[in-house]
Amino acid sequence: MPASDVPAADPGTPPARTARLSAGDWAQAALDVIAESGVSALAVEPLARRLGVTKGSFYWHFPSRDALMQAALDRWEEVEQEQVFGSLEEVPDPRERLRLLFQMVGHETKPHAIYSELLKALEHPAVAPVVERVSQRRLDYLTASFRQAGLGRGESQHRARLTYAAYVGFLQLRPHQPKMTHEEFEEYLEHVINTLIPV
Repeated sequence: MPASDVPAADPGTPPARTARLSAGDWAQAALDVIAESGVSALAVEPLARRLGVTKGSFYWHFPSRDALMQAALDRWEEVEQEQVFGSLEEVPDPRERLRLLFQMVGHETKPHAIYSELLKALEHPAVAPVVERVSQRRLDYLTASFRQAGLGRGESQHRARLTYAAYVGFLQLRPHQPKMTHEEFEEYLEHVINTLIPV
């Protein structure tokens, strides 16, 4: 692989050619494309142009677009697990942990976009099992947190489903609704927290 193959700082800036692209760089760039334009927009040649390298750099790491797609999905699943759940493990109070989780998720941007686009591409054979695993992991985490907050098993499961349904529904509604101001969104988020987290 040529030593000049390096990632660009952003799509409009020529790459600083001081380091080689890794497979992780390609996977992250693929996730960026998915967030912006969807799964169907992921293609090797445009992605190479975006990164300021040749297709040869891609084939150094991956045999095909499908292999890149799988690497991107694996990266999304791993990072999602670490960032969302790992950061909350040290919060002892389950209600505070839930509040922090809601606030963290509410203020994310790119993860919402990636997840929304993956939900639109569930017919893709690589997408469906990853989304299923991530969704089940999130539901299990919510159920466990509600149990720790004092709710019974059945009620915890119901509230976990309701919470997740509210999250997915909001993502799907957002493109079709007037854009909220910052203040309106913060009021909405506080309402969700007060409605769903037991006192």
